[in-house]
Amino acid sequence: MNIDNFNRSMKSRLIQNLSANATQLVLNQVLGLGIFYILSTGLDKNSFGLINLALAVLLAVFNILSFGIDQLIIKKIAAGEDPPKLLSLYFFHVVIAGLLCYGLFFSGIFLFNKAGDIYTIVLLIGFGKMMIFFSTPFKQAATGLEKFRLLAYMLLASNIVRCGGLTILAITHRLSMHNVIIVFISGDVVEFLLCVYLFSRATKIRLTLQLKFADYKALLFESLPQTGVVLITSALARFDWIFIGFILTAAKLAEYSFAYKVFEVSTLPLLAIAPLLIPKFTRLFKQGDVPIPALNYLVKIEMIIAALTVLLLNIGWAPIIDAITAGKYGAVNVQTIFILSLCIPLLYLNNFYWTVNFANGRLKMILSSFIITLIVNVGGDIILIPILKNEGAAIAFLAACVVQFCFYRYKTRMAGLTHNWYFLIVCLSCAIVSGYTAKTITGNLWILFPLSITFYILLLFIARLIRFGARKEMLALINLN
Repeated sequence: MNIDNFNRSMKSRLIQNLSANATQLVLNQVLGLGIFYILSTGLDKNSFGLINLALAVLLAVFNILSFGIDQLIIKKIAAGEDPPKLLSLYFFHVVIAGLLCYGLFFSGIFLFNKAGDIYTIVLLIGFGKMMIFFSTPFKQAATGLEKFRLLAYMLLASNIVRCGGLTILAITHRLSMHNVIIVFISGDVVEFLLCVYLFSRATKIRLTLQLKFADYKALLFESLPQTGVVLITSALARFDWIFIGFILTAAKLAEYSFAYKVFEVSTLPLLAIAPLLIPKFTRLFKQGDVPIPALNYLVKIEMIIAALTVLLLNIGWAPIIDAITAGKYGAVNVQTIFILSLCIPLLYLNNFYWTVNFANGRLKMILSSFIITLIVNVGGDIILIPILKNEGAAIAFLAACVVQFCFYRYKTRMAGLTHNWYFLIVCLSCAIVSGYTAKTITGNLWILFPLSITFYILLLFIARLIRFGARKEMLALINLN
């Protein structure tokens, strides 16, 4: 194969991977929003808050149980190591860790039988989440092999079952906590079984029981720095939910979790890009010839998209959300969603720097960054939530994102990558000015959205962040190998 054909093949593969990953993300987010909407409007705030509290606890627990091996598996497979061996080692780990954890959960029923609804909900939904945990090795192996179409099918199963089941319950007026839990467990079990079947059929890779304990021990030791990262990110991911649920009320958690869920959905472009970067950056830095201009162009594109998301998220929040939730979650969350939205560009940058350093094997530095971030976030939650309630949680998360970005920028010693903060400041400023200006002109949403977007694009042209004739930069970005 000549160089031109190879480049065309790589470009086509990149587009196919991005398309498959973006498609499943869009579908999953649509299904997830459907699930979230049915639960938030069909259940009272207290029940909705209890379910979210249980999911927050379980998410943190099962993330910690991965020990950081999940990301390590992707990196190793992308670097050319033996996929069947790595798959079998990780599957052995998740089965042992998952069963031990759920056994502890189940035995706790004798200690916490008076704890009320929350422990029962955790125990029941926890069984389903254990099934999802068992399916993780197959998903990570598919990512490392860059089989994103296969990954899309694997990731869609649970949400299709849950969204379909909850829709039927809502239509038939049988939406209750008991029935919701049954639907959740069913969706998770279906996803695990489908992951095993689809992965085996598509890759012809089989699990083996002939494992060497020395290999498993070596994998655990290699993942130790990343294990610390996982412990911290798990705490960061849902500590605010758990703290609000126990310190304030389930109803306040319902309000905050609604805003946070929409905030998470708004990072859809990042979710589409991030899985593609790990194997790509791993190969890139392994080769040693790093195209800095192309990486800078990638960051600039990410900042433009992130700031546009901030603009759109805040423009029509209260009227739109109050209209679709009967006044439950719109106006009450205006300040919370604004603060959370400011984190979006920082999440893009932090993910970029994390991927660069992860691909370079700088796991100890990454661990240090997350330790500092955890201290800021948890400390902020403990101080601010009792005083400012949900807004305090959002401020603490924003502060943690800022600190993490500053740390990464200081520690990532790569010539040419040190000025990406400029894209952040300019794009975010353009978005805020555009939204404020448009709102002073009109309150009509049909006019407000296109007007604010027009102002945003004009300001980006003035700042010279977008221009005609950027074909060379775009081709360099697409041709990253």
